[in-house]
Amino acid sequence: MSVHFIGAGPGAADLITLRGRDILSRCPVCLYAGSLVSREILAHCPPGARLVDTAPLTLDDIIQHYVAAVRAGEDVARLHSGDLSVWSAMGEQIRRLEQLGIAYSVTPGVPAFAAAAAALKCELTVPGLAQSLVLTRTQGRATAMPPGETLAAFAATGATLALHLSIHAIASIVTGLLDFYPPSTPMAVVCRASWPDEVILRGTLASMAGQVAAAGLTRQALILIGPALGQSAQGESALYSLDYARRFRPGKDGDGR
Repeated sequence: MSVHFIGAGPGAADLITLRGRDILSRCPVCLYAGSLVSREILAHCPPGARLVDTAPLTLDDIIQHYVAAVRAGEDVARLHSGDLSVWSAMGEQIRRLEQLGIAYSVTPGVPAFAAAAAALKCELTVPGLAQSLVLTRTQGRATAMPPGETLAAFAATGATLALHLSIHAIASIVTGLLDFYPPSTPMAVVCRASWPDEVILRGTLASMAGQVAAAGLTRQALILIGPALGQSAQGESALYSLDYARRFRPGKDGDGR
């Protein structure tokens, strides 16, 4: 018997992977983060499945549910929002499972930044403007930021920034970023990306704090900033250029090495 960690995606029930859906459909027990995972995703669980909302539970409580299920010969689906590789608190659960000798698997999910980019209908990397994406957050009550991982350090690169779990600090974020980006730098906030009540704000570094305040956004929002988000982000990749010879398409001179 195993515990199956599954990235539930950003919210929409059809943005869970096929693998995740299939595992979920055969597990008689499902633990899910009720404050972040859409109830519609639970429709993929088998009839009669035992559903446990982990929002009010401690880590010890969660582990006890795993132990009880495995002792009863039941597989467990453990749903986390987005993808499991960032800010999922999966690692601490895995360490406990390994200590207990309980088998587990990990299935990735669609991350929030990808759903936000899709909502904005844009690429986050544009030739000549930005070829890097920084996924980060500001300091919160639960997790301190390592000394070297400051917003200033990341902003100094000029890359596209995706700030998670930080909408509450939008005013101080804007103030700090003005030292590195001009006030006209394109900025967007996507709240509850892919949910029915999704909210999209587009603006600039100078305008975004006011827009967020007016919209009353306080949680479940992703902040994106960088020149790649702007109307002028029109660089073209050499990949499909006639002058760019590659293995599957020779260039004008016929050299496709």
